[in-house]
Amino acid sequence: MRFPWRFWLMRSLPLSVLSLLALAACASQPKPRPVASAAGHAVKIGKPYMVSGKTYYPADDRGYDEKGIASWYGPTFHAKPTATGEIYNQDDLTAAHKTLPMPSWVEVTNMDNGRQLVVRINDRGPFVDGRIIDLSRRSAQLLGVDRAGLAKVRVRRVFPAQDRTKPMMVARAPAPPAPLAAGGRYIQIAALSDVARANALASVLGDFGPAAATPTGTGLWRVRVGPVAADRLDAVLWDIRSAGYHDARIVE
Repeated sequence: MRFPWRFWLMRSLPLSVLSLLALAACASQPKPRPVASAAGHAVKIGKPYMVSGKTYYPADDRGYDEKGIASWYGPTFHAKPTATGEIYNQDDLTAAHKTLPMPSWVEVTNMDNGRQLVVRINDRGPFVDGRIIDLSRRSAQLLGVDRAGLAKVRVRRVFPAQDRTKPMMVARAPAPPAPLAAGGRYIQIAALSDVARANALASVLGDFGPAAATPTGTGLWRVRVGPVAADRLDAVLWDIRSAGYHDARIVE
């Protein structure tokens, strides 16, 4: 049997040359392309994974619409990698979800105050029963979740047409508090025996207006916001209670 000349040529070539030819042939093969979202981002769905003995099954659920509890995460995770490898920035409008693709976008509605926000899913979590989304700190602030820590929310999958590498669009952001007029009444949030706790509480109430902790003379410290003008009293009280301070009340 006669072998074609190509056979004798290949037999005569050094092994190193043959290896290079094989590598060149592999390099010429088309490489698989990542799945892309409508905005042009590579989408990561991921394989099933287990956390604390429970298995989660990521899926591209385009009709996702659920109600549950939202929480938020901030300084402890700031500047650390997310599940996508992206560095977490607590001031970005992002969130963690157990199963939705990364990235994907959801409209979050705080059912306690009606505020809405579109956020980008770029992380996994929260791994607590009953909680359906973990918001970045800034997202929680805009939705009025940060002070209470938890809120009842509706999370609905959306598909923004514009390039979402730019900052997220707030569907309905809270308006900043208007200046509070002198001569009004006060809203008391708490009366505490620990002055350090009272001052710390007052320091986080500044978004609602001037806040301070004052002694009562009986060993307690009153934490109040005000003075608040009469025509804004009910609105400010509603905002404070919506943020989780359910015992807030109007005082002289």
